[in-house]
Amino acid sequence: MLRLLLARHGETKWNLEGRYQGQVDTELSDLGQTQGEKLGESLRVMPIDAVLASPLRRARETAEYCAKWHGLPVVADADLTEIAHGAWEGKLVAEVAHADGDRLTAWRTKPQTVTMPQGESLHDVARRVERALARYRTQYDGKTLLAVAHDAVNKVALCRILGLDLSHFWQIQQDNGCVNVLTYDGGWRVLAVNVNTHLGYLYSQTEQKSL
Repeated sequence: MLRLLLARHGETKWNLEGRYQGQVDTELSDLGQTQGEKLGESLRVMPIDAVLASPLRRARETAEYCAKWHGLPVVADADLTEIAHGAWEGKLVAEVAHADGDRLTAWRTKPQTVTMPQGESLHDVARRVERALARYRTQYDGKTLLAVAHDAVNKVALCRILGLDLSHFWQIQQDNGCVNVLTYDGGWRVLAVNVNTHLGYLYSQTEQKSL
């Protein structure tokens, strides 16, 4: 059986500002670093065998806070990279609403229909996620794997595992520094979603509207 701990990176300054990040390589804020530390501490007693992360710095840094408890390296997995927001990257929500309002409305109401300008769609992300999950089932069978990724990546993964259409994307919450607990033993099971109790008071400070 595979046990997969699928986490989201800690907060960044752009998360706090409400700015689209996508594949821009932002770093953790001071609070995000604390969230990474808390996540690592909460998983320190878990018998983790391997740690993977998106190549983006915010995910890698979060993973390092966890990996140090187990003496493990953080291995980059490009399939975990956040959705490419394309021309939206670096822009505030208000700026996107002004420049590309119709697409933003569609993104918030029918996300499965949208391709980001010069970027990706959720279906593009799903192809990467499905490839990663298939790899994990064979490569890490019998092991516990920690994978640190991003908001859109995690939501798409949970949609696929739960058998949900991508139209349900916004019905899944993924807070900065959260972890999801999944197993695979002939089929996927979801044991816990968006676990954030380890963050304590840090959770309420970072509750943001998903972009």
